Amino acid sequence: MKKGFTLVEIMIVVAIIGLLAAIAIPSFMRARTTSQKNACINNLRQIEAAKDQYALENGLTNLAVILASDDTATFSNFVGVGDGFIKAFPICPASSNIAEDTKTAAMSASDYTVGAIGVNALCQRVGDTHVLQ
Repeated sequence: MKKGFTLVEIMIVVAIIGLLAAIAIPSFMRARTTSQKNACINNLRQIEAAKDQYALENGLTNLAVILASDDTATFSNFVGVGDGFIKAFPICPASSNIAEDTKTAAMSASDYTVGAIGVNALCQRVGDTHVLQ
């Protein structure tokens, strides 16, 4: 008698593995989306804290003072290792702009709308907006 698996046994094992994968993959995707959203919200918190510190240091109390998201020099005012309030440019983890070695203010501005002082920053991710509550 030969030792080995029959075709039916192999098909049952493959079916069980496929069923487990069908159950697990949506859960992994949901967990990935949730973790990206939480990381983005933490970036928004850092941007808000940097805006507040920048406003306090420069005596800006008027809510109409706007830090435009497309003005990279303005965004750069509070980002930097030496004199900035955020060490690195925050980039949304769900963004398609991710390139770890080439983070720039323009890329960060394409992900986030900084907004006016006293107004919450927004993530501009297409399809889903991350909002600091």
